[in-house]
Amino acid sequence: MAAPKILTVVQARIGSSRLPGKVLLPLVGQPLLVRMVERVQRAQLAGTVVVATTTEAADDALADCCATHGLPCFRGDALDLLDRHYQAARHYGADVVLKIPSDCPLIDPAVIDQVLGFYLANAEHYDFVSNLHPATFPDGNDVEIMPIAVLETAWREARRPLEREHTTPFFWENPDRFRLANVPWESGQDFSMSHRWTIDYPEDYAFISAVYEALYPTNPAFGLDDILNLLTARPDIAQINAQWAGVNWYRNHLDELKTVDASQTRGI
Repeated sequence: MAAPKILTVVQARIGSSRLPGKVLLPLVGQPLLVRMVERVQRAQLAGTVVVATTTEAADDALADCCATHGLPCFRGDALDLLDRHYQAARHYGADVVLKIPSDCPLIDPAVIDQVLGFYLANAEHYDFVSNLHPATFPDGNDVEIMPIAVLETAWREARRPLEREHTTPFFWENPDRFRLANVPWESGQDFSMSHRWTIDYPEDYAFISAVYEALYPTNPAFGLDDILNLLTARPDIAQINAQWAGVNWYRNHLDELKTVDASQTRGI
């Protein structure tokens, strides 16, 4: 049996109400998005890695950045990310789709391989595999995986705006319909609410820049443990964006989500 064709979709757009243009901010000499895709491409199982942006004129700059750096780029609906992922999957003839948001420039390639490796070893048993339900890894190591047939089901049937905007809630909000699996952090710890390695605020950018400047020059392939060791040695770096730890998009939808509660998010 032929190996499945895997497509890893890094969703990105220029628009950001809190930190405009964050994906193109400089990070050790290259745009943040380029540095992040470099990390995703280090995952041995990631298959084709594509940046999925929008057809809006504002995102021409992002598409140009991808062209300049030789990164595959797909353009689709601005607000319906479920449609954007599905259309990208069809365009590339994918059998399996990975969803990774572009605000995770510290994502560990080994985590991607861990979650994808679990999916591939158990593909006949599960419709959706992630490391987010519940989350245990430091925030910013987000991996969600689904076969194309299941993604198409969501694309056809999902109706709620949050299901279209966030791509995957239709799966994990319907555990009676879909066979779900979660891959926890093997450390046995839960740093999802205490360690914020994603970018949405200026302090996040300062934190991520400090991590890259400390680790990238001598070890471009630095991973999760390298970051944790750095933060132990340099608690001043850990404090840069500590005020935003635990803040995520769930906070705006607690009244709509059945499988997420207030313990998994924090208000501003």
